[in-house]
Amino acid sequence: MVTGGAGFIGSNLTDALIAKNHEVLVIDNLATGFKENLNPQAKFFNLDITDQKLADIFAIEKPEVVFHFAAQIDVRKSAENPVWDANQNILGSLNLLENCKNFGVKKFIFASTGGAIYGDTTDIPTKENHAEQPLSPYGIAKLAIEKYLYYYQEIFGLAYVILRYANVYGPRQNAKGEAGVVAIFCDKLLAGQVPVINGDGKQTRDYTYVSDVVWANLLALDKASNVIYNVGTGIETDVNQLADLIKGNFKTDLEFTHGEAKAVEQQRSCLDSGKIKKELGWQPEVKLEEGIKKTADWFKGK
Repeated sequence: MVTGGAGFIGSNLTDALIAKNHEVLVIDNLATGFKENLNPQAKFFNLDITDQKLADIFAIEKPEVVFHFAAQIDVRKSAENPVWDANQNILGSLNLLENCKNFGVKKFIFASTGGAIYGDTTDIPTKENHAEQPLSPYGIAKLAIEKYLYYYQEIFGLAYVILRYANVYGPRQNAKGEAGVVAIFCDKLLAGQVPVINGDGKQTRDYTYVSDVVWANLLALDKASNVIYNVGTGIETDVNQLADLIKGNFKTDLEFTHGEAKAVEQQRSCLDSGKIKKELGWQPEVKLEEGIKKTADWFKGK
């Protein structure tokens, strides 16, 4: 089962799982996902993860493994409405976990977050053992589910892998939100509109290409249990540098402008992925320049 399987990372993972001859069922309410992302070989259920009808699907389909991507991913919206965020990201996830417990799921692989869980830190790149200091309801919700996973493993024997992602980008990323700056910038330039950089643009992120993230999930499925891994490149890139790189792929004279800084935005975020490299053999293969070109080409060809 892939929740959020019509979305960005979830649909890319679904394709990879099917290519490896797994049977895949997708749960997605299409709030931010798209039907055109769905693999035709996947069994699709248009359902919210908070829906109690989820139990019927577990009872009939009996999934062995759940990859959980369905989420409210907008940090700023989580700050504006923490109750709504918690309903999706905590209660929805608990609905899944209860069904996993009740129907004998063997493993739960959770899409968590690196930057939002660690908060602003000077320990860059940040390791998994760094103190967890989330500064948004979104980050708090992700951390809460990590703790619930420990509980469900200890008490009910549900195996888990937690993958704390850096800033994932690539084809199929939804540009109609606040969560994917690469997609937003590409979409604006394609439409001939001026992209806006929040603040001075010196805030940094660790941009990790989606195929590398998919690979980490496949390794988590086959080779890991009851562990937390960072998934990132370990390289900081500021938004100004990113903007120049994206602009170069669109051959445009449009100049980016600067707007007001956002109150809840972290200034630095970069992950140390030494643990997953050592234990599973994972490392990022797609350089930022190559990944941006692939992403820009996808947006141009839509």
